[in-house]
Amino acid sequence: MELAIIVPVLNEATVLPALLERLMPLRSARTEVVVVDGGSTDDSVALARQQGFRVIPAPTGRARQMNAGAAASSAKALLFLHADTALPATADRIVLAALRSGPGRWGRFDVRITGRSPMLRVIAFMMNLRSALTGIATGDQGLFMTREAFDAVGGFPDQALMEDVEISRRLRRRSPPIRIRTPALTSGRRWETRGVWRTMVLMWRLRWAYWRGAPAEQLARRYR
Repeated sequence: MELAIIVPVLNEATVLPALLERLMPLRSARTEVVVVDGGSTDDSVALARQQGFRVIPAPTGRARQMNAGAAASSAKALLFLHADTALPATADRIVLAALRSGPGRWGRFDVRITGRSPMLRVIAFMMNLRSALTGIATGDQGLFMTREAFDAVGGFPDQALMEDVEISRRLRRRSPPIRIRTPALTSGRRWETRGVWRTMVLMWRLRWAYWRGAPAEQLARRYR
């Protein structure tokens, strides 16, 4: 296998059918999809297995689940995908070509956020701009990297929040990120459920606190 798409899930039965339908065309002789379940109590595991996807169990926690998915695959490149994010139709070819074409050993997609609020377009613009300026990516931007780069930084840090920010920091020391401008689509449900402005301000505060050294476990409690 050249590429593994690793999807951590926990009680995602409402979004999994659409996600799995989009991932089916990406499965091929050179691309595998690994669904990593963190102890779902709904139909997530059954839905994935019914569609013929490989499902492995892991301890609860997105970082632990993604590390378990990487360990279960021998692919030379890894793409970590949130369950509510949709990749471009040719994401496998885009990622592999990008990793082969230059010095960058990792990267992420630009995003568009789906939902009713016009502010979601502004948030997506700011996310893409922030990543372009800082070299820091978040999980809903479809982080990808070579196996070598993943192993070199020790995988995702075992922490309850900001694992995507932390691995970006470590990868950035090895090479600047590749920016894929063909966007991934991520759901705005988190913002719309909690309130767009409230969620946006909360995330800014959490990232600022993390940058200043606040423990990830403390921030995770604030996030929840």
